[in-house]
Amino acid sequence: MGFFSWHTQDTNKSIANQHSNRPTFTVFMLDDKGNSWVEDNYDGYGEFGGKDFYELLAEMNGLEPDRGAGINLAFSGKQFKSPNLVERKTGWEYVEDEPENCSGQGFWYDDKEDEDY
Repeated sequence: MGFFSWHTQDTNKSIANQHSNRPTFTVFMLDDKGNSWVEDNYDGYGEFGGKDFYELLAEMNGLEPDRGAGINLAFSGKQFKSPNLVERKTGWEYVEDEPENCSGQGFWYDDKEDEDY
């Protein structure tokens, strides 16, 4: 299985994983009920602070907390509530938008890309 990664919704920064040539940084995953999970060294497989992104997505949409169900929903083309991924939790209000997927999956980066990634 490949990596999963996104861009943070507050800074639009690609969430690099610990296996890439870019440094990791602290990311907060938030749900629509005010819960949060913090990840300081993202591994690349969708888990933030011990909570799986896709499992949480399934839960937030009334499904069993199952990673496969969340992945299926995320790629179904249907409307759904999504966890938020942000670099700065303070001042962030949950939004119903899905974070943008990182085309390089948090690992494969073009060396010519801007340093702000």
